[in-house]
Amino acid sequence: MKTAVFLAGAASLATHVLGHATFQELWGGTCARLPTSNNPVQDVTSKDIRCNANQGVAASKCSVKAGATVTVEMHQQPNDRSCSNEAIGGAHYGPVLVYLSKVSDASTADGSSSFFKIFEDTWAKASSTSQGSDDYWGTKDLNKNCGKMDVKIPSDVAPGDYLLRAEAIALHAASSAGGAQFYITCFQLTVTGGGSAAPAGVSFPGAYKAADPGIQINIYQQLSSYKAPGPAVVEGGTEAVAGKAGSVATASGGASPPSATKVVASSTLATAVKPATSSSSGGGCAAVAKYQQCGGGDFTGCSACASGSTCVKLNEYYSQCQ
Repeated sequence: MKTAVFLAGAASLATHVLGHATFQELWGGTCARLPTSNNPVQDVTSKDIRCNANQGVAASKCSVKAGATVTVEMHQQPNDRSCSNEAIGGAHYGPVLVYLSKVSDASTADGSSSFFKIFEDTWAKASSTSQGSDDYWGTKDLNKNCGKMDVKIPSDVAPGDYLLRAEAIALHAASSAGGAQFYITCFQLTVTGGGSAAPAGVSFPGAYKAADPGIQINIYQQLSSYKAPGPAVVEGGTEAVAGKAGSVATASGGASPPSATKVVASSTLATAVKPATSSSSGGGCAAVAKYQQCGGGDFTGCSACASGSTCVKLNEYYSQCQ
């Protein structure tokens, strides 16, 4: 059965993220708390960092077996499942992180409960001379796999209701404080089976600080390491290998994840705005939508922003319509 949400069950897919984007519904149900726009959250001290801004409760809950693999899916626009567009564009490179929070009722929980991390696809070096923007990232994996990312629900978590918090962090303008962009959606789940594990978690806001090394970072230089924000992945969770799209991720602790029932679910982490056409850009070039790249470094795309926004230089490598 398919559920219309950000999760989907395909155990061997990796994911990539593009510019502004938004999580869609899980396949087989309508359990995603969809935000009203694909704009990012940028204030880590705001309550919006929990499940995104201007989102209400979902229409229902999605039932998922402990130990099953769900697939989150991100696209630029709501209900856009096309693979011809990047899932998240505009050189929005960064990690993809997924958390769970045990709650009494997923349909009413406000996200103030603690979250534990069950999945991350972060960064890997591309070559000895590559700079960070040319390296492998979780969002690049999303783009390679038509916006899909497989996430295993730990097999030992206690049964009951949970909020699943899916997040892609864009670091293209993160060299200064407040520049990182967080694309978030929470899903209302009911987990069946499982065990009795109740991992310790963190609270949002509070888990992230604007100056955390995985949040305030210049990715336009050579990187020797990357530390994802937030806590470590819990035992039984998954640490995917960035750049290994299509391979089976390695479970935390070195063990291979067990085979799992594939629960299909589709949701957009973040939705990128499609640029509107405008004669002001000249030469048949489409006007650049708000929050999309309009200049910087070796950028060769359109530089004229859509009406109501201006191309602003964020650093020497990246300019964005704001």
